[in-house]
Amino acid sequence: MALPFEFTGHPAQLLRVGPGFSLAAQPCHAAPGFAGKKAAGAAALAARAPLLAQLQEQLFAESRFGGKRSLLLILQAMDTAGKGGIVSHVVGLVDPQGVQLTSFKAPSEEEKAHDFLWRVRPAAPRPGMLGVFDRSHYEDVLIHRVHGWADGPELDRRYEAINAFEAELAEAGTTIVKIMLNISPEEQLERLTSRLHDPTKYWKYSPTDLDERAFWPAYMESYQRVFDKTSTGHAPWYVVPADKKWYARLAVQEILIHALESLKLQWPSGDFDLARERLRLSKA
Repeated sequence: MALPFEFTGHPAQLLRVGPGFSLAAQPCHAAPGFAGKKAAGAAALAARAPLLAQLQEQLFAESRFGGKRSLLLILQAMDTAGKGGIVSHVVGLVDPQGVQLTSFKAPSEEEKAHDFLWRVRPAAPRPGMLGVFDRSHYEDVLIHRVHGWADGPELDRRYEAINAFEAELAEAGTTIVKIMLNISPEEQLERLTSRLHDPTKYWKYSPTDLDERAFWPAYMESYQRVFDKTSTGHAPWYVVPADKKWYARLAVQEILIHALESLKLQWPSGDFDLARERLRLSKA
């Protein structure tokens, strides 16, 4: 695997959840595999953005000629970890016509009347699309385990259902990248405090963020269970240190680039006679 400049190890390798993975052992303030500081990280993000945009455009173009492949980025994290920043500063650098963003909020009464995947299936990315789930079906095992809204057997059923659902997506041509932005409780406290001291950030603050913070150890245990049960070869998890926003964005960008490069995308040749069309154009 080729290393981008400034990297000493590739995030797609360093941050991937594997056998024996322990969330508790993962640093939140580190920048694994990156030799530079914040300024170098920002420069690297900007320098690599055109490649991500090109790969996404190739994926989109492929679908216009019958291609069935797509990519799904799943973002999960504790509040303030930077999911919105990933959407803005990483996904936001590609052509928006090829992006399919879904933010899963608390389910409606209609959604509650169905199985938890009922509202998720229609949001799966269409061919050629870079799909993004800002929170996802994993809320139905994470928060439900923390608050006891589902018992052990039901949670086990959901883990199995998630694996089956993601296997179906992969079989249909969707490359799945699952990211957990790993923020420390200390950094989260700073970010929540900042929101209450900046009028331009009041809208980002919710009292429920502080309520859920009280369950931090339970959430970490719940995330560990998710990784143990649902990190698979066709739908791997990556745990990205998120205390440094610049590193989290850079790491996610590199993981996406790696996933798209693995598809070996090519520009479509078109469905017309190139020589004939050039001749016609010369006479226009």
